[in-house]
Amino acid sequence: MTTEARAPGRPAGLTGEDLLAVARDVFLERGYGGASMEEVARRARISKASLYREHPSKSALYEAVVRHWASAGRDAMRPALERLQAADDLRQGLAELAETMRFGILSEPVLAMRRLVTAEAVTQPEVARMYLEESWNTNIRNLAETLRAVAARHGLRMDDVDAAAADLTWLVIGAPLNARLLADDIEAPPVDRAVDLFLAGHRRR
Repeated sequence: MTTEARAPGRPAGLTGEDLLAVARDVFLERGYGGASMEEVARRARISKASLYREHPSKSALYEAVVRHWASAGRDAMRPALERLQAADDLRQGLAELAETMRFGILSEPVLAMRRLVTAEAVTQPEVARMYLEESWNTNIRNLAETLRAVAARHGLRMDDVDAAAADLTWLVIGAPLNARLLADDIEAPPVDRAVDLFLAGHRRR
């Protein structure tokens, strides 16, 4: 899409999701404080006036970037959850889900956005809360819905499926997430350990 007239042969300026992708790159490279509307406009090949018409301030642009990112990843786990719900071998299904969770949550683009939002949580608290709700909390609720069906099918005991979903998530990604954010060279424990701990806590006695 274009935002303004251009000479023949001149590349079209970016708007919408393409503009947000450019802005995300600038925020990730420079941080919120170091990013500028001028730089975003230059990379998007649009005028500052065009950028300000679409996003009236840097804080509004930052919020739009984070909101779009969270929305795009909201249902990323859905296929893996559907496979778990259909799995006959519960332990194997949980292990496959755990590997998918690690691959997604610990991927560099996801970690980079987490670092950015965390770094700006004090100065942009509403954006941080929105990111937490629309990304992390939404995925926990989606997992809880699946665990409710899994528990009924496989005879697990889950008095609080939301807590069980949070427990499983942290068992799977807690240590490697901490390592990736702080060290990046610590080998993650096998997902089988997390799965076995989870099942041990929820099998009917």
